[in-house]
Amino acid sequence: MARSTASGTERSRTTPSATLSSTLSAEQLVSIYRLMYLSRRVDDREILLKRQQKIFFQISAAGHEALQVAAGVVLKSGYDWFFPYYRDRALCLALGVTAEELLLQAVGAAADPASGGRQMPSHWSSPKHHIVSQSSCTASQCLHAVGCAEAGRYFTKHPEAAQKHDGDYRQWKDVTFHGDEVVYMSVGEGSTSQGEFWESLNTASNEKLPVIFVVENNGYAISTPVEVNTPGGNISTLVANFPNFHFAEIDGTDPVACVKAFEEAAAWCRAGNGPAFIHGHVIRPYSHSLSDDDRLYRPESEREADALRDPLSKTQMLLLREGILDADGINRLEKEVDEEVRQAADRAVRAPLPEPTKAAILKHVYSEDYDPTSQTLASVPLRTADNQERTMADLINACLRDEMRRDPRIVIFGEDVADASREEYLKQGLVKGKGGVFKLTAGLQAEFGGERVFNSPLAEANIVGRAVGMAARGMKPVVEIQFFDYIWPAMHQLRNELPLMRWRSNGTWSSPVVVRVPIGGYLTGGSVYHSQSGESIFTHTPGVRVVFPSNALDANGLLRTAIRCDDPVLFLEHKRLYRETYGRAAYPGPDYTIPFGKAAKVREGKDITLVTYGATVPRALQAAQKAEREQGIQTEILDLRTLNPYDWEAIAESVRKTSRVMVVHEDMQSWGFGAEIAARIADELFLDLDAPVKRVASMDTFVAYQPILEDVILPQPEDIYQAIVDLRAF
Repeated sequence: MARSTASGTERSRTTPSATLSSTLSAEQLVSIYRLMYLSRRVDDREILLKRQQKIFFQISAAGHEALQVAAGVVLKSGYDWFFPYYRDRALCLALGVTAEELLLQAVGAAADPASGGRQMPSHWSSPKHHIVSQSSCTASQCLHAVGCAEAGRYFTKHPEAAQKHDGDYRQWKDVTFHGDEVVYMSVGEGSTSQGEFWESLNTASNEKLPVIFVVENNGYAISTPVEVNTPGGNISTLVANFPNFHFAEIDGTDPVACVKAFEEAAAWCRAGNGPAFIHGHVIRPYSHSLSDDDRLYRPESEREADALRDPLSKTQMLLLREGILDADGINRLEKEVDEEVRQAADRAVRAPLPEPTKAAILKHVYSEDYDPTSQTLASVPLRTADNQERTMADLINACLRDEMRRDPRIVIFGEDVADASREEYLKQGLVKGKGGVFKLTAGLQAEFGGERVFNSPLAEANIVGRAVGMAARGMKPVVEIQFFDYIWPAMHQLRNELPLMRWRSNGTWSSPVVVRVPIGGYLTGGSVYHSQSGESIFTHTPGVRVVFPSNALDANGLLRTAIRCDDPVLFLEHKRLYRETYGRAAYPGPDYTIPFGKAAKVREGKDITLVTYGATVPRALQAAQKAEREQGIQTEILDLRTLNPYDWEAIAESVRKTSRVMVVHEDMQSWGFGAEIAARIADELFLDLDAPVKRVASMDTFVAYQPILEDVILPQPEDIYQAIVDLRAF
């Protein structure tokens, strides 16, 4: 073993031969073999059930058992935290998950503790054992593990943030923390090609986080061999220069070598030295899954070579060679396990299936503990001697400040959100501080410190993925994507992870993150990559609330509700409205809230209903005023304020009154949010209409740089005015 004191990095490579470790007793070695054999037999039973069409999918851990069991016996179930991948069956068994629980998952039974039949088998989850719900997405859990480790460190330094708070209607659970906990994260070697894998190494290295990264290298990513996936064919050589890491490249079929590697890695992490990286060379004796046939791309000679390295056979020989068990003892152990698995499978296939009702299916899409749509949340602005009208930017900043004072779990991070990453510059008065490109987080780091307000790397998936792990661990991240136009690298996290955590785990995990995003055009030169809208893409994602205020007071009240909400919230802030004269308001106090799903009636009218939100609200108001002044048309304007949920009752009530309706939004017309509103009106309110539903929106293109082009592409007050006149004349 060699240690590089300059980089703070430790490297080791174990020999391939198994030798007894002084830390492993005979009983421990027998237990390790039993867990390995149990994992393999559960795999085999699932394969049998799949062929009998009693389950619907199967993917195995065969060949990976020694590496995984070693992790499970060294690390501490219910103490450390685990973000495994789909082959980590043996790890879960070693942590205390039972064979029956795994088989209930394969059946998709109601009693499946991982997801209640909502996810495929081998998608592990157990709050009791600190196994955080896993998706099918490869490597996306890497960033969750990093965020979880950050949260554990934060609670250790700020124990007051981990205690139940009774000063508000929103209570949170007590959080346990230990100070030396380790976070385990594993991927297959193929997943190391994903960007989120590298982003997680970057942050773990920079922050010296206690994460053990485990790469289980069986030589293939489905049918793609390692030399095609990884430059040079060895991931260890590619990551070797990350500082602060302990590195180990080992024979992952040797249980003694694996235990030693995890003992060293855990000790390195618990001592606060930084993260660890274990690269285990394992085998894959079965195909990728039962949907795959590896005989189509692997010759028999290669399969035979793998069989000679089977970890079960190697561990059997170790037990025999060291006189720990004889052949009869091994046979007795295996027969006991065979019967245990058979009985577990029999119980699992007889277990009741989930309830196929709409109410049961929709349960846990959103939180049942806190309803942000409740009218009881509505409050009135606090009247103070300070009646100065403030901009949307001012009142968003004020809300963030208020909520950070109220809730010590809140951290704010993103690109450029800090006043200054080099905090000594602030303390010495050398710089004023930035606080975001739009200055919405200005002064927050100065008040709350760099542990609560900090800059992220320039990587949007890193921002959201870390927040997912923090929130699952009990924190309340309020993160910022600098421009909506650059939200797309985080789409994996925003679509497949953040909004699904509660539903896919059947309510046992949640991730209530607030993602603030400046959005929209009307900037005079914002061009293609600083003017995008696209809110309908996110309203099409169950599990996330989507908020889009049009004025300062609404932004303040809705952001406060979003932060106190127990669901993920995408909070869209229109850049053009940040400092406009329209919509300014006095500071409403530290507890002003607005319920989600409650539209605001901006203007009364009897002739036409105009439904809108965001930057088209003031433009619609201009158009409506002109239409009444010049044509005598009275237009009622509804500002939706939140898009998921949206206020259908307010829309229906207004349409029944006016019998004419138009939907106006900044995003492109085709497949935009207005299409859903228009379709529902036509479906449910057809008999109340005296004219077709009208839509006014952007052209089906991106926004151009030249202002004369931008003016044509985006809906202008004159476009809305003409639509009002045409609709009334129908």
